[in-house]
Amino acid sequence: MKILVINGPNLNMLGVREPDIYGRKTYSDLVRLIENHCREKGVTVEIFQSNHEGAIVEKIQNAYKKFDGIVINPAAYTHTSVAILDALKAVGIRTVEVHISDVSSREDFRRISYVKLYAEKTISGLGFDGYLRAIDHLL
Repeated sequence: MKILVINGPNLNMLGVREPDIYGRKTYSDLVRLIENHCREKGVTVEIFQSNHEGAIVEKIQNAYKKFDGIVINPAAYTHTSVAILDALKAVGIRTVEVHISDVSSREDFRRISYVKLYAEKTISGLGFDGYLRAIDHLL
């Protein structure tokens, strides 16, 4: 199985950005955790992060017929991006949405998720472990 993991804006700032919400582990720690988990499971993984909505849309479009599953943490674009939703719908790849924090217990605007309209599952509030559960779900 081949899985694409997509991370949206500001996730490259993990460990620095609001550590009371996101923890002190870095983005490099997250990447290493995902890669090790996939290696143990025999999964080919590609990990991508961008602060730009268009780059995320293009990455999803380029995944067409190349990946079996997508794990996506759209970050702030969760609540604003119909373009990311439309790209996911266009490629028709099984998708799991992940959030490090429990977005449902935060600001009201964070309770809206456009990606959730397509994703077969949303995992929220489990920290980095949410990514591993998302990968296991796709398996």
